[in-house]
Amino acid sequence: MAKAIMIQGTMSNAGKSLVAAGLCRIFYQDGFQVAPFKSQNMALNSWITKEGLEMGRAQVVQAEAACTEPVAAMNPVLLKPSSNTGSQVIVNGVPVGNMPASVYYQYKKQLIPEIKKAYDLLAANYDIIVIEGAGSPAEINLKENDIVNMGVARMADAPVLLVGDIDRGGVFAQLYGTVALLEPEERARVKGLVINKFRGDKSLLESGLRQLYQLVSIPVTGVIPWVDVDIEDEDSLGGHLEGNKRKALLDAAVIRFPKISNFTDFQAMAAHPCFQVRYVSSVRELGNPDLIVLPGTKNTAEDLLWMRQNGLEAEIQKAAASNKTIFGICGGFQMLGEWIEDPKEVESSLAVNGLRGLGLLPVRTVFGQEKVRTRVSGAFGTVGGILWGLSGLKLEGYEIHMGETVRSVPPLSFVMESQSDSHLAKMDGCQKGNVYGTYIHGIFDGDGICDALSQALLREKGLSPQEKASVSYKDYREAQYNKLADAVRQNLDMTAVYEMMGIDQKEIGKR
Repeated sequence: MAKAIMIQGTMSNAGKSLVAAGLCRIFYQDGFQVAPFKSQNMALNSWITKEGLEMGRAQVVQAEAACTEPVAAMNPVLLKPSSNTGSQVIVNGVPVGNMPASVYYQYKKQLIPEIKKAYDLLAANYDIIVIEGAGSPAEINLKENDIVNMGVARMADAPVLLVGDIDRGGVFAQLYGTVALLEPEERARVKGLVINKFRGDKSLLESGLRQLYQLVSIPVTGVIPWVDVDIEDEDSLGGHLEGNKRKALLDAAVIRFPKISNFTDFQAMAAHPCFQVRYVSSVRELGNPDLIVLPGTKNTAEDLLWMRQNGLEAEIQKAAASNKTIFGICGGFQMLGEWIEDPKEVESSLAVNGLRGLGLLPVRTVFGQEKVRTRVSGAFGTVGGILWGLSGLKLEGYEIHMGETVRSVPPLSFVMESQSDSHLAKMDGCQKGNVYGTYIHGIFDGDGICDALSQALLREKGLSPQEKASVSYKDYREAQYNKLADAVRQNLDMTAVYEMMGIDQKEIGKR
């Protein structure tokens, strides 16, 4: 069975996901076969495995850092918030229904055997499991029937590194208070404290570190500095929804829906030297961008009405009338159409009798109970309008949606589903004028696609074509993982980490 280590945090967004990703890459570099694990994830950024199963994006990132194929067992329970009080519940990659928080709190006890089964599957096939907790282990109102923090540490018999976020202040109180609220058996599992996102002179922390040890008798295993790496966020608490905050030749405005999902679709664009990517939620913020993107959403009808009420819909329609480039993905693609209907209230009661879309694409969408979950690969077809340069380029990505869309114009791309039990060729998306829509998440990630997109928009703007990006997005991501691993290795006592896991230093590099 695999050795395990668990990363818990004093709060959400303390940096657990990145520390876990850094350890995944370090253990891989040291010669081990590594798998990430998070028993329950709450996020609207998800991904589809080769088998057509849905899992949280954070564990996909960690699996990529570990150079292993993501599988649903790495995230057996995924909660996708659909309202302020409820979520779609996904177990082992398959939706089991929408539940209010109070109903799920009772239901989750039934998931413990599924979580253990998923963990045991990984433990039988890997050397090391890097487990990530959620929120804080000291939520004393939720500790009963815990399935994501100390309950999982106990199940895996894993030592715990407790991560605190110094950037938001009060890190000593965070760490001390969390440890103080743990039960004695839980406290004994915490083998090291980690101060994360530190900026400044480490020597100024020394007196505080000594006092903290005197209070809790747990060593500070590392002080990790603020690391400027471009690695996908788990959810909207991360910094990517603030945009890439740089001046560039092209301005891309992504509509920040209240229920925005899979905003990781735009990180390849944000990494490209020609693009400034902004997330906007009002007419005032929209301005006059070169590209407007309508992203995915967990609730198409609600977010469409939100745009209608705050004036963004009218502004986007005016932009389309002036030949501005508009691109919709998944829920954003559905909104750009003529009509949305949700007769069985799969997502919302707002479209039971139908809801008018923006009317910019000749498509109609009807929601059904069956969720499309598939990886796809293929190529753009003959693309018209400003983005004609995309024609014929290869693409790959994945689809996650409840609606089926019917078009009355040629498709944007031709793709093939790639699950092991299905090789179905099909058409995707469409285009009218300079308005484009697709169901494919990750459509901008492929080699040359952001280059072609930028060249097209630069031509439209009357600017000379620029040099292509020097590295592929895949190579760029690899460099980011290595940069993160270097920072974690240099500032975390890896000898102590291996010791708490019961791994002899002599094993390093021999697997």
